[in-house]
Amino acid sequence: MPSCTSLYAAIDLGSNSFHMLVVREVGGSIQTLARIKRKVRLAAGLDADNRLSQEAMQRGWHCLKLFAEHLQDIPPAHIRVVATATLRIAVNADAFLVPAREILGSPVQVISGEEEARLIYQGVAHTTGGSDERLVVDIGGGSTELIVGRGAQALELFSLEMGCVTWLERWFNDRSLTKENFEQAEQAAREMIRPVASSLLASGWQVCVGASGTVQALQEIMVAQGMDEHITLSKLLQLKQRAIQCGKLEELEIEGLTLERALVFPSGLSILLAIFHELGIKTMTLAGGALREGIMYGMLNISVCVDVRERTLKNLQHRYQLDVEQAQRVSRLADDFARQVAKAWQLDERCFTLLHCATMIHEIGLSIDIKNAPQHAAYLTRHTDLPGFTPAQQKLIATLLQNQSHQIDVAQLNQQNSLPPRMAQRLCRLMRLAIIFASRRRDETVPEVKLRALDDTLHVLLSHGWLKAHPLRAEYLEQESQWQSYVHWPLLLEEIH
Repeated sequence: MPSCTSLYAAIDLGSNSFHMLVVREVGGSIQTLARIKRKVRLAAGLDADNRLSQEAMQRGWHCLKLFAEHLQDIPPAHIRVVATATLRIAVNADAFLVPAREILGSPVQVISGEEEARLIYQGVAHTTGGSDERLVVDIGGGSTELIVGRGAQALELFSLEMGCVTWLERWFNDRSLTKENFEQAEQAAREMIRPVASSLLASGWQVCVGASGTVQALQEIMVAQGMDEHITLSKLLQLKQRAIQCGKLEELEIEGLTLERALVFPSGLSILLAIFHELGIKTMTLAGGALREGIMYGMLNISVCVDVRERTLKNLQHRYQLDVEQAQRVSRLADDFARQVAKAWQLDERCFTLLHCATMIHEIGLSIDIKNAPQHAAYLTRHTDLPGFTPAQQKLIATLLQNQSHQIDVAQLNQQNSLPPRMAQRLCRLMRLAIIFASRRRDETVPEVKLRALDDTLHVLLSHGWLKAHPLRAEYLEQESQWQSYVHWPLLLEEIH
């Protein structure tokens, strides 16, 4: 059992949902023990005078009683509770907060919009990979935070008084999903964004990530419908059109959209459309964490890693006692192969990065057993919390690991939604070859290999006599040529003078 002194809890009293995150500190990183979420829809209890109804407060207190049982085992200094937009503006907030503090046995801090934005950015910086010059978008129940930052530092922080619950009550209160309702909601959101747009655009961010339930819902829809993980304006417009076709909120049915998220999905979608239009966003992906993670890492005082993904890979290598030298050897070789055929196969930096990540943990399955090691590797990767990786990237890496040797499941490679299917197939081919050529686990035994790609045909060029001098690896390569030919990937072994 974990020591109570190593346990921490972060609680976020949001306008739509209350969340509790419980973690254990393990060697400078965190292990999640519990995530508890309840739809409270506190913002829906605000009247025209910003007075919170007794019914909404009762829903909130009921949720906090559930949280309180968990908190009894955690040191008070390791608990932080914050309240956001609705309790910032409710004129009778104290009527809710005084009983809330008694229920939890902990202070509740009502944080400013700027502090909420700062904590959201910290949560993203600790858990999200990719470029560290980023725009972060978090559409909450009662407010929307827009933050531009670089690395661990938030540079521009804005909290706007619009959210998926308040926009639902204001623009979709008749529960009609008409074109007019959407246009009014989007226009109102654009007017809120416009005063801060120039500051955000001038900050020069490279990537955009979304850190809210609306973006999570979009990810679930896209996965269910076989799309890639990138949220684009065209996809948002398609979903808006689908919602309008449904006509009524009660009849909203979109494949992948859960009943729990459906109520506030159209209002969140209208705000996101406004953000895309006003800020000229081309593509957005899902962040790995947000407010709760920002609170947690702040309590633990863990500094933001230069590369979140590298930290995650190192933690996995340490946890499963992987042979790091062999992982680096295979990774270098796979990267060399990828760069040799990059032009012919249209491989980009995304491909190099994901190939590197897969090869650095490709032997993780051996920690269970050599028998079915690729399947063990895929299972561990798919079901482990991997900060820095999106769900789609995690699925791709697991799929590559499952196909690192023996029979190839092309359908599996085609079903991931991080890369185009053909790119994923090509990374799989290169990784399999790198594993074979590095199989003696010593640098001096790795031959010089030249690759030449022509469409799907891959020529493997080796020095004259190498195959005869290395009969075991020659056998592996012949078998590999057959495995790849079974799935119509021509692999030709050639010796050159």
